[in-house]
Amino acid sequence: MRQPWIHKAKTDSAFILAPSFFVVAIVFVFQDFIKTLEDHYSFYTWLFLIVFIDVAHVYATLFKTYFVRGEFQKRRRLFIALPIICFVTGLVLFAFGSMVFWSVLAYVAVFHFVRQQYGFMRLYSRNEQRSKTGAFLDNVIIYSATGYPMLYWFLSAPRKFNWFMANEFFRLQNQQLLFIFGWIYGGIMVFYVIRTLYKFAAEKYFNIPKNAIIVGTALSWYFGIIYFNDDLVFTLLNVVSHGIPYMALVYFKEIDTKPNETLGIRRYLKEYKGLLIYIGILLAIAFSEEYLWEILVWNDQFSIRTVDFSGWQFLLVPLLTVPQFTHYLLDGFIWKSKY
Repeated sequence: MRQPWIHKAKTDSAFILAPSFFVVAIVFVFQDFIKTLEDHYSFYTWLFLIVFIDVAHVYATLFKTYFVRGEFQKRRRLFIALPIICFVTGLVLFAFGSMVFWSVLAYVAVFHFVRQQYGFMRLYSRNEQRSKTGAFLDNVIIYSATGYPMLYWFLSAPRKFNWFMANEFFRLQNQQLLFIFGWIYGGIMVFYVIRTLYKFAAEKYFNIPKNAIIVGTALSWYFGIIYFNDDLVFTLLNVVSHGIPYMALVYFKEIDTKPNETLGIRRYLKEYKGLLIYIGILLAIAFSEEYLWEILVWNDQFSIRTVDFSGWQFLLVPLLTVPQFTHYLLDGFIWKSKY
């Protein structure tokens, strides 16, 4: 059986599979340097990690939805209604307070991040002859790789990092539950190793990308949330492992491998140094959005001192969150039916 690459072995390995392993290695080798970056170069880490990866990957969705005439026409109602629903939902949540708003968004974001790893695992399992039991066990493993670190976050002492803001998650510090879940998690991971070795011996086949996704997910979530208790390390492992593979997936499947006649305006991305133009568009949109966040809401990196927008937060925050919120929900529809 051939390896089930999404694009090609080299590109999948470099842009989808390697980021988790690469960042884990960087974190271990350059811990002192990372501390220096955190203390003295926070603007650049914010620009690269938050703006150019985390925010930019949200807009990669455009190249599979709103920028694709056929896709937009096919799901016109969904694509129009969902941003409106997200905006109205945001207004209602913010009416209960900013804490409620950001907490709900944080839980939705976690679910989205977990489901992306599940989605990649399913993509790389698509050629396998799997029984219901085999599919169930794969699901248990990938959800354990992401779920246990989040349980650790909820049940342990306060961490030095947040998803969006402090106290966004319900927490119940409980060492007994942590101990029990830790043993269950360890047992599942050991079972995964034994099962994988047994399948390899029996079938003489090893699914490289699927297992790389599972191991990379387990490493990035465990070390990002449990082993290291550091804000920049968490951001590195969380953002890079999530954002770069997503942007790569969209480019590979929706631009690079599509026939020119089906691309419409997107064919220019393929013909004229397409990858650079694709990245440039994402970075430009991401920076524009984050600049608005800064001058209208956060005032951390940029600010307009002469204008006070604090009285408009109930409207500005839900409005600026629409692309992100829409991405979280829309992503559950646009990949499911095709792959």
